[in-house]
Amino acid sequence: MATLRPLMQPLRQCRSILSQHAQPSTSTPPTACARRFISSNSTTASSSSSPSSSPAPTSQQPYPSKKKPLTPAQQSFLSSALRVNQAGELAATLIYTAQTPPVVAREPHLRPLMKHMYDQEAGHLRTFNALLAKHRVRPTALYPLWSVLATGLGWTTAVMGREAAMACTEAVETEIGGHYNGQIRTLLEMVSEWEAEGYEVGEEFRELIATLRRIRDEELEHLDHAVEHDAQKAEPHWLLTGIIRAGCRGAIWVSERV
Repeated sequence: MATLRPLMQPLRQCRSILSQHAQPSTSTPPTACARRFISSNSTTASSSSSPSSSPAPTSQQPYPSKKKPLTPAQQSFLSSALRVNQAGELAATLIYTAQTPPVVAREPHLRPLMKHMYDQEAGHLRTFNALLAKHRVRPTALYPLWSVLATGLGWTTAVMGREAAMACTEAVETEIGGHYNGQIRTLLEMVSEWEAEGYEVGEEFRELIATLRRIRDEELEHLDHAVEHDAQKAEPHWLLTGIIRAGCRGAIWVSERV
């Protein structure tokens, strides 16, 4: 046995060296790159080995969302709607601009009301200016004509008196409120049709409907203000409002097409 000890000592050293190479040391931490690699692969391995986390078969995947393209008729409707709305809001701002000095000169207490209605109309105009630019819709070619007529209408009714100025607002907002209602109704019909066919309705389209509803409600608020401030006492009320409403309908019809 004494003679084998010198031979056993080198064998023990070889076994110790081999065992160190066969098993990685747990005392040395992996590098940053190694940590990322280990983490990534361990996640992948666990997800691939777990039956519950495996992806569903292709046939069970949800269908991707789909949006139906607008027809030429729908595109034409939206373009004309934005165009006429922008023209109408321009006319409204010019009417109030022309009305305010004569009305406020005789009725100073109406200054806050006139400013409130003008500010809302100016906000509507900015909204439609932005929509026209965003969707590359041309404004009406009769822009200069409507500007002159709106200014003249506002100044004339204001000179006639507070009641006539308010009757002008009553007539204009009656037509504009009905016009916005018609647009909203058409857009909602388009939405119902798309949803019935399984198509998705874009958020931008829903925002347009919400914008039209808000503006319509503010226009009808102006109508209420006009009635509250003796619009129906204008003489002759039926003739004045009838002429203005007919003019609004004509301007809407032309602006939708020109």
